[in-house]
Amino acid sequence: MIDGRNIGLEYHYWGTRPERLVESAALVVRQNVDVIVVTDGFATEAAKRATQSIPIVFVFHGDPVAVGHVASLAKPGGNITGRGGFLPTLATKRLELIKEAVPRLSRVAVLWNAANPVKALDWKATQEAAQRLNLTLESREVRGPDEFPAAFDAMRRQGPDTLITLEDPVIFVHRTAIVEFANRERLPAVYGLSEFADIGGLMSYGVDLIDSIRQSAKYVDRILKGSKPSDLPVEQPTKFELIINLKTARMLGLTVPPVLLLRADRVIE
Repeated sequence: MIDGRNIGLEYHYWGTRPERLVESAALVVRQNVDVIVVTDGFATEAAKRATQSIPIVFVFHGDPVAVGHVASLAKPGGNITGRGGFLPTLATKRLELIKEAVPRLSRVAVLWNAANPVKALDWKATQEAAQRLNLTLESREVRGPDEFPAAFDAMRRQGPDTLITLEDPVIFVHRTAIVEFANRERLPAVYGLSEFADIGGLMSYGVDLIDSIRQSAKYVDRILKGSKPSDLPVEQPTKFELIINLKTARMLGLTVPPVLLLRADRVIE
């Protein structure tokens, strides 16, 4: 399919303002599109409130069953499907990875958007993983751009051993400020998306978003050819990537264990 020839694409970007997301969802519905593609659980909620009839496909969702976006992974029901899951697994793995890189780790700051209901589930999974690993978490909540300075100041005062972010659009848009803060404070950090490691973040581990986008596009194709979202099971992601930025590790004075480097999908020199 080629945009403008046999398919028409409408792009809507809402930035970090939830009210704009709601407005965008309502606008898309008024345009009477055939399928709505959303990035995550936050956008799925806005689209769900705007329509119960137009098919909705999410690229990645932490736990669509827990928040009521689908009835089950095998049988979504309704008008929503996509790719999602693995919250507990991802939370545990990120903590294990940063603990492997920083063996004496005990206190972890977690930066996340508390206004995002899906991230609340992510936070819960991270708490459970930390308890198993005997780590103490410090919640640093942000609900918009204005709250980052206070969160940074709190981390500066408390002096945690490391930082973890729970990615959503608010966190992603401010990735440069987050990475610069962590590096300036010499704070080892693990992020959920490779884009953070690419701009200087120490480490990232998460779902390969390019792969998720490609797989979601296949669902869009099937829906446009007549399939119903209710008949398309929510797919579990199968491709994950570990990125390690050795340049940042050296700047932090951190020696990354060779065995961890061997497991990395990509090492930034």
